[in-house]
Amino acid sequence: MATVREITFDLLRELGMTTIFGNPGSTELLFLQDFPDDFRYILGLQEASVLGMADGYAQGTGEAALVNLHTGPGLGNAMGAMVTAWHNRTPLVVTAGQQDRRHIALEPLLTGDLVDLAKPYVKRSYEPYRAEDVPREILRAYHTAMQAPKGPVFLSIPMNDWDAEAEPFAAREISHRSAPDPEELAKLAELLAGARRPAIVAGPGTARAGAFYDAETLAEKMQAEVWSSPNSPLAGFPESHPLFQGHLALAQKTLAGQLSPYDVVLVLGAQVFQYYPYVPGPVVEEGTRLVQITEDPEEAHRAAAGISVVGDVGIAIRQLTELLPKTDRQPPPAPELPPTPETTTPMPVEYVMHVLSEVLPEDAMIADESASSKTKFHKYIRPSKPGGYLTSAAGGLGYCLPASVGLKLARPDRAVVCVIGDGSVTYSIQALWSAARYGANIVVVVINNRGYSILKGFREAIGISDTVPGLDVPGIDFTRVAAGFGVDGEIVEEAEELPSALKSALSAERPYLLDVIVDPEVPKLLS
Repeated sequence: MATVREITFDLLRELGMTTIFGNPGSTELLFLQDFPDDFRYILGLQEASVLGMADGYAQGTGEAALVNLHTGPGLGNAMGAMVTAWHNRTPLVVTAGQQDRRHIALEPLLTGDLVDLAKPYVKRSYEPYRAEDVPREILRAYHTAMQAPKGPVFLSIPMNDWDAEAEPFAAREISHRSAPDPEELAKLAELLAGARRPAIVAGPGTARAGAFYDAETLAEKMQAEVWSSPNSPLAGFPESHPLFQGHLALAQKTLAGQLSPYDVVLVLGAQVFQYYPYVPGPVVEEGTRLVQITEDPEEAHRAAAGISVVGDVGIAIRQLTELLPKTDRQPPPAPELPPTPETTTPMPVEYVMHVLSEVLPEDAMIADESASSKTKFHKYIRPSKPGGYLTSAAGGLGYCLPASVGLKLARPDRAVVCVIGDGSVTYSIQALWSAARYGANIVVVVINNRGYSILKGFREAIGISDTVPGLDVPGIDFTRVAAGFGVDGEIVEEAEELPSALKSALSAERPYLLDVIVDPEVPKLLS
């Protein structure tokens, strides 16, 4: 008979999961011994970076990625990143080594209640009853992670289970797509066909369903203006398209005002709606009807208004496109492009984003953790290819740098750029070592305003004083830190230096960091 380890590696080959992200400890060594030559182990120097790299890799491949963490402390380190994976709907199979079953009742060092620790930010959290069940539970975890709504799944695996004997078995195939109710779609099509001025809100579910260009076809048939859902972790529509209007605000009253010109709003693959500061107002103004199509029943249940249909968003978009008659509506005027910003010193954030929009390749993949600069990012940078934009739907820091490493490992054919604040980059800066080690030639653009400006903006938005401590972060030389991890970089202070510095970084054929010193002006969150 084969061992659990041998059966598991055969299973992982069948599933195409031959890249493993991890940071090993004593409870993982029995799994990793005699590591197969056809597998790749991506080492991260801290577990939050490990999980973030796996997340970016899964986003880049569209398939579940495998993560191997070190018992309770390692899982604890990774939990902030797990929250992001949960909100980003990233398919991950996350494992951690549990203590040896033969003395676990005595609660030796490194014993932990791993199953409860992973909850509630996984779709399923489990420790197999028997060693022989480990491979089957990994298969179940894979299919659970891939079933919409996708997300992470956790398995606690006692360390001595890997040497146990078990019967080999083959992986089962499962179709993960669920079609929406065709009768409900027919009703929605009738409502949309009779609309005076419809709009579409494209969310991350559109991208996850592989319907990026299908949403474009639907919008063109409806001649509907298109908005991005608030804080969308993925671009669900080509933002350079003349029908694209911009990003909805994270504040209730402001968002309702943005949608007030429309009589019917079709929300595709997004929450209705996500907010940040408390700015009371209606969900939508009177006279505006909301229709939501989502892959997630819970997202439908908590919608604050409107009609919801649950099912595969891509199938729904294609069926609506077929059902809708050709419209005689005239296309709306395309939004005006923003003006070219001034080149002052220190550089305005707008200027940095403008230069990025001019220099980046059209198919660049951008991991955006610019935080206080996000509104200005979206003003100038318009990702227009599938997979062109990635950010954290959870709102925490420390995700995008390791995610960009995983994204580049998944898509070496495309430029990957991490646009990140100076407050954010310190959370997972050790991911630079993994980028250098494994040839993930990312470009990191640090928007350095020397503090947590997003918090300063929020402070002003909610009307409290400027006496809050801990919002300034001066005195960090990011280029020297990067050099310590094996990554080259340079400080950019003058506006005229930025275009050439970005072009050089993009052509460097190695990871490269630009520390861009910008005006520390506090952003207005509700403008």
